[in-house]
Amino acid sequence: MSPDPDADAQTGTGPVGSTSPDAHYFDDDPTVPSDPVTIDVMLPDTAFTLETDRGVFSRGHVDTGTNLLLRTDLPIASTGHLLDLGAGAGPIALAMARRSPNATVWAVDVNSRARHLCTRNAKQNGITNLRAVAPDDVPNDIRFATVWSNPPVRIGKTAMRALLLDWLARLDNNGIAALVVQKHLGADSLQRWLQSEGHPTERITSKAGFRLLGVGPKSARP
Repeated sequence: MSPDPDADAQTGTGPVGSTSPDAHYFDDDPTVPSDPVTIDVMLPDTAFTLETDRGVFSRGHVDTGTNLLLRTDLPIASTGHLLDLGAGAGPIALAMARRSPNATVWAVDVNSRARHLCTRNAKQNGITNLRAVAPDDVPNDIRFATVWSNPPVRIGKTAMRALLLDWLARLDNNGIAALVVQKHLGADSLQRWLQSEGHPTERITSKAGFRLLGVGPKSARP
């Protein structure tokens, strides 16, 4: 059986040192030449066009993990601040913005090309409640009612866990995060680790080798 192309996309399309188009989607400023591809994203409750590109996660398609997250009936706050962590071209952020038009969606990514794509995609689809920003551009006092993420496993376990702890600490008292991670890339151990860090974590669903985890805030703030 041939490898699942979406599984490869989740980890950067290839081994460490690969020169494939998406191998460095977590770089601040991708050096691979731009070659955009626009696709149609059809979800049960909404639809939008999505421009994708080389050097940005999941060019030319919505990967299996993101599809699972977007097609699962997840709670989402209707107001306040929402976060797509590791937004890429923005399929999660755009869906969040469409589903919660009175909320502000922060599409956070270190990749400048991804942020530009996300901003263009929001504009092309008439979405005005989305901000595509670098991590340091989110004001420190912002707390998130909903966090959705297909986290960047490719950056390595230690870095990814530090990243998740930083942003999960910004959940508000009643906030909830949904994280989609491949089973063979450590989803089950991630669940146990999050629980050991004090974040209540449950498996919402599992499909096609992916786990969708629901994560709560570590502790209520006064």
